[in-house]
Amino acid sequence: MKIINLIENTEGIKGCVFAHGLSFYVETVKHKLLLDLGPSADTIKNASSLGVDLTAVDTVILSHGHYDHSGGIIPFTKVNDRALIYMQESATKDYYADDGMEASERFRYIGIDKEIAGLPQVRFLSGGATIDDELEIFTIRKRSHDLPFTNKRLLVLDKDKYLQDDFCHEHFLVIHQAGKSILMSGCAHNGILSIIDAYKDKYGKAPDMVISGFHLVKKTDYSDEEIEEIKTIAEELNKFPTKFVTCHCTGLPAFDIMKNIMGDKLEYVHSGEEISLCEI
Repeated sequence: MKIINLIENTEGIKGCVFAHGLSFYVETVKHKLLLDLGPSADTIKNASSLGVDLTAVDTVILSHGHYDHSGGIIPFTKVNDRALIYMQESATKDYYADDGMEASERFRYIGIDKEIAGLPQVRFLSGGATIDDELEIFTIRKRSHDLPFTNKRLLVLDKDKYLQDDFCHEHFLVIHQAGKSILMSGCAHNGILSIIDAYKDKYGKAPDMVISGFHLVKKTDYSDEEIEEIKTIAEELNKFPTKFVTCHCTGLPAFDIMKNIMGDKLEYVHSGEEISLCEI
């Protein structure tokens, strides 16, 4: 099995573009798949630089309906128009970020390119799905924890009203391989603790590895209360017999706080890097 990051926010492998967004290439026994496709065609360029053959990909999982995970989908279809693309029906809604009163444009569109919904290879889901004995997709019915503080500014436009996003458009990939299970999420907007609790409810135990952004990044300094929330999340994650790999929307300052608590149980993957699976 192989898992390679194709793009994320921070500099990694020399020659790979790094940008706000996320994409992973995964090889299993039966599949060559992508979780998300980053913000743009730069994901395609990075795949080429890394020697990843996108024409061989058979499955694409769009983790949720934001541009920084879907911007490379249309460019990808110019290379490969056969891979099935799985996404929640609600991923096509109009999602926005509230950038504040001082921004030149307060409500900024962060949803997907509407052209994606019309692609013939798209398979819309309304909840979880079993693809085969290797791949499953699951969703959260009810969160066990409050949403992380950074999600308060993320909205959905509904009948001319901006409402708090409930993140029903987010789903999670579970990979079963060689007796181990890997849980992959894009941003964990529903909260990584709620996601793992939902996983435990479904499978009866914690996953062997979790690969996910934790959506804790901020452009401004953290308040004392926010730092305590980050520490609490790390302390709770540290209780699981699980290896965690994070990236993208976690942000390096939050990662450093969590790393101080979690030690070797938490690692960061940078743009173009391959994830070591020898520890699971």
